[in-house]
Amino acid sequence: MTESTAYPLTWELASLYPHPEQPEFEDCLQQIKVSLEDLVARVAGLSQAVDPQQHASLWGDFLTDYQSAVAELAGLFAFLECYCADDAHNKRFQSLMARLASIRPLRENIETQLQLTIREISAEVLQQFLEQDSRLKQIQFFLEDSKRNATLRLPKEQEILASQLAVDGLHAWGRLYDRLSGDLKIQLMEKGELVERSPGQVQFDSPQRFVRQNNFYAANKAWDTIADSCADALNHLAGTRLTLYSHLSVTDHLDAPLVYNRMQRTTLNTMWSVISQRKQKLVQFLDKKAELLGLEKLCWYDLNAPLPLTGGESPELSYSRACELVVNSFEKFSPDLSQFAETALREQWIEAENRSGKRQGGFCTTFPVQKQSRIFMTYTDSADSMSTLAHELGHAYHSYVLKDAPFVLSDYPMNLAETASTFAEAVLGEQRLKAARSRDEELQILDGMLGDSVAFLMNIHARFLFEDRLHRERANGELTPERFSELMLEAQKEAYAGALDDSGWNPSFWISKLHFYISELPFYNFPYTFGYLLSLGVYALADTFTDQSEFADKYRELLIATGCQVTEDAVSNTFGYHLGEADFWNKSIDIIDRRVDRFLELAD
Repeated sequence: MTESTAYPLTWELASLYPHPEQPEFEDCLQQIKVSLEDLVARVAGLSQAVDPQQHASLWGDFLTDYQSAVAELAGLFAFLECYCADDAHNKRFQSLMARLASIRPLRENIETQLQLTIREISAEVLQQFLEQDSRLKQIQFFLEDSKRNATLRLPKEQEILASQLAVDGLHAWGRLYDRLSGDLKIQLMEKGELVERSPGQVQFDSPQRFVRQNNFYAANKAWDTIADSCADALNHLAGTRLTLYSHLSVTDHLDAPLVYNRMQRTTLNTMWSVISQRKQKLVQFLDKKAELLGLEKLCWYDLNAPLPLTGGESPELSYSRACELVVNSFEKFSPDLSQFAETALREQWIEAENRSGKRQGGFCTTFPVQKQSRIFMTYTDSADSMSTLAHELGHAYHSYVLKDAPFVLSDYPMNLAETASTFAEAVLGEQRLKAARSRDEELQILDGMLGDSVAFLMNIHARFLFEDRLHRERANGELTPERFSELMLEAQKEAYAGALDDSGWNPSFWISKLHFYISELPFYNFPYTFGYLLSLGVYALADTFTDQSEFADKYRELLIATGCQVTEDAVSNTFGYHLGEADFWNKSIDIIDRRVDRFLELAD
């Protein structure tokens, strides 16, 4: 146990940058703009500086300054994002975020020109550059990855124009959704009174079914009021991307997210194929949970319902108790991870208070210059919230082990980022299982873990199917809100293998799911499933190591490799898995199947 049970519920931001409403913050914005404008002027000259003997040091100087500037820009974005999430109604913060977004094209201009220049340099000449300057050799992977990313670039002038237009186009639609969802209020009946709640405050894990049901319909009623605007945003986000893709040498709308995730299509197809073939165990779990709840079939709002058990932990789980459980569980795996989590919790890196006015959801964001992270969430005294805490601490630990790497080698793709977060959840879950003191407590823990499996293998599969199909249809014109709902219903029925009640689906899910509206990355879904199954497979390897510290070190190696290797190489070079083969994915799902079998055994 930790020495004190008092953990701060709110984060500390003042030490990172001046408050957004102070004049000093204005100076920060101006300074980063000047730095980026200087780099824009310098990057143009690199296209003529292609002699390794003469120009290697010029490239080294430029890329050193580039890393410093983009690290600062990333920190400012993270800083404002924290304030916008903490106070979703603050128009001043939203205005500053829009201003900072207007600076983004400068970085994109630099990246565009840099990638296009590197694209024209042969592999042999690039190797000579690396031999001439140790700074370039250190970031070899970044230069090679830039060459790969250049395949998604338009010609120079078109690319620069597209990035400038995106401020008031692509990214503006994402910001519009943030404002709409941030302002949304849901009216609920609580203790005989009508109250208003932010979306993040509405829970669907009440032991009382009528409460879950009422919350579900009340939330959907509120979300439906912005359906038309959300449909506009979704149409134009997808439409803009498809227009850009039509000018590139890509197979389809999946090429870009695969490149961004440094991942091969074979890996993605193999993963979904194995998942689709092996969902029946999860259907058995859902059927058994319905039986325990006294239902014929579950509805959408029953998926997170607690089991009607008499023993085990109380459904109410205080924040301090959750922090203790997370820290102590991490200690069993790695003292380094545990100490890091304790530091993050004590030094107020986490905003967890349950109050109105906050944005929905949770995230972890990194401040490269300060070598710190911040975590945003709303803690609701539940085991699910504790898992979210562990999840976000996993993200923060990932950034921590890469904090001393060159900035361009600390940027890992989303699919591998989700490995660290879901791995942290796996550590917490397994330790809780081992410590379970009764049948009921073990059932509760397994229910939570298998609920995660349903989320990653069914819910996220539905999101992927929906987004894939909407892109295919959007190529022929805009979709109506009703058509979005039809596509969502079809995707849910397929992804859940028909496991829910005929009247228990959620066709409006596309309105409330933030991930569909993230303008920076398309297909903000399959990386979660990838990371979840990879983390399960890696965690299962712990038993093959005689020394637990050796396994923890190997895991740390994997996290470091995510910044400097493509996805398949990062995994095969550390743990030996070949991701394009079904065997790996089957081994991960074997773990889920064993949990289902144990759940069914205890339930019977």
